[in-house]
Amino acid sequence: MRAAISAIAEKGTAAVRMSDIAERAGMSTGHILYHFGKKDRLLLEVLAWSEADLGARYQREAERAASPAERLGVFVRCYLPRGQGDERYALWTQVLAQQHDEAGRRLLTALSDGWEERLADVVREGRALGQFAEVELPEFVIRAVAMLNGLSGDVMFGRSRWQEASAYEFALAALERELLPQR
Repeated sequence: MRAAISAIAEKGTAAVRMSDIAERAGMSTGHILYHFGKKDRLLLEVLAWSEADLGARYQREAERAASPAERLGVFVRCYLPRGQGDERYALWTQVLAQQHDEAGRRLLTALSDGWEERLADVVREGRALGQFAEVELPEFVIRAVAMLNGLSGDVMFGRSRWQEASAYEFALAALERELLPQR
């Protein structure tokens, strides 16, 4: 799967061939075709694997966080791309931009919903402990994810403002302004 992510990030979803992925993985093209069939299915499976791996990393880091505020920071760090060349995020945006059948749309929706639910869980915990303000949860999650998606696009595009400033710090400060009780 890592070989597929690397090949897709380098060539893009339109140009990458099953043989490119097979070569990087040290396998035959026939072997790749046997396991995945069509390229569209391979791309979705690679994305699902990548997101499961990232979700597991988030879970490990979130469990070590001492407070909901720290978990919020972990969420933002895992959600945003690490930089302009982030292979995982490049894969996500390229697969998302393609046409998908109903099964593909369901998978992409489930992956997005998973991140939204992680954020909602952090906010619920913070509210229950009195550490976060009462916000309208569905609306907050929509705003937060929309902001993070926009920042992610800027980071992947290489906007110069994120060369000097931290998209992570910007996003975290914006979310904290809404969530931390006014003193």
